[in-house]
Amino acid sequence: MAPPKVFVPRDSLTNPRTGATGYIGGDAFFRINQAHPEWEFTALVRSQEKGALVTSKYPNTKLVYGDLDSSALIEEEAKKADIVYHFADCDHVASSQAIAKGIAAHTPDRPGYWIHTSGTGILTFEDLGNSTYGDLRTKEYNDWDGIGEVTSLPDEAFHRDVDKIVLGVSENAADRVKTAIVCPPTIYGPGRGPGNTRSAQIYNLAKYVLKRKKGFQVGKGENVWHEVHVHDLSELFLLLGEAAAAGGGKATWNNEGYYFAENGAFVWGDVEKAVAKIATEKGLIPSSELDILDGRQTGDLLAFGPFSWGTNSRAHAIRARKILGWNPQGTPARELLPDIIDLEAKALGLK
Repeated sequence: MAPPKVFVPRDSLTNPRTGATGYIGGDAFFRINQAHPEWEFTALVRSQEKGALVTSKYPNTKLVYGDLDSSALIEEEAKKADIVYHFADCDHVASSQAIAKGIAAHTPDRPGYWIHTSGTGILTFEDLGNSTYGDLRTKEYNDWDGIGEVTSLPDEAFHRDVDKIVLGVSENAADRVKTAIVCPPTIYGPGRGPGNTRSAQIYNLAKYVLKRKKGFQVGKGENVWHEVHVHDLSELFLLLGEAAAAGGGKATWNNEGYYFAENGAFVWGDVEKAVAKIATEKGLIPSSELDILDGRQTGDLLAFGPFSWGTNSRAHAIRARKILGWNPQGTPARELLPDIIDLEAKALGLK
């Protein structure tokens, strides 16, 4: 059987975490190439400079040039590909519509597989809608017996507009399109891609503690998220790609193709206290004392701060473990906080 043709849209103009030369996509692209150098990869990049980053590490990857608004090009590449990995901006409607249109041109005897990256920010709609930051919400979601709830969240939920595009094409063209949505929570750990190797949420927390020379806590600090090491996330992308290459494999697709990707929960207040304590011990700030910030004050630090550090996102990953044997083993984020703080201190010129 011929190796699958794999299309990978690249990093967006606005989100340095995503895409082939970005954080999530860069690490996943590394792992998938490592496991399957025989697959035929095509990457969409926006410039010769970005293209050079990709080909320096993956010389056999074909490049096409454009951006996420190059709808005709994305549609054409999705038509030609057996598998589309969409790591790029999970809120970019036009690129997702183009993929949907292209992949729907497949035929039942050669279905197209679309593995899309969303995020558990989709579960923060109650906190965002009510401006409750730092409070604990007890509501928890899962991707097994609770999958119907996850695929029918309110339209105002973060990422929901693009999730609906993916779910819509899988419903309307189920005979020729197979989709999977991978939904990670707080991601951490060093990326292995050729471009951005830094994540955002915890890293930005450390950055702003160091910049303001004092730790802070959002509200009561009782809110809970889940976490996943980026290398474990990439293993899930690999497992889904291998299942697609095998004609579907053990994976579930379409209306049952929603995969949370987490390896445990944490309380943001605990992380906020730990960052201040470690930064103090390293001599980077004078005291481990915390300021208590409300939503407005947190937003003054960073526009996405209230969302990043003040909301709840509680999502249990059952499906990937149960049917794909996914077994995340990454070092917990708490143990990597000293390294994260050192990284941010270096970037700020403090070390």
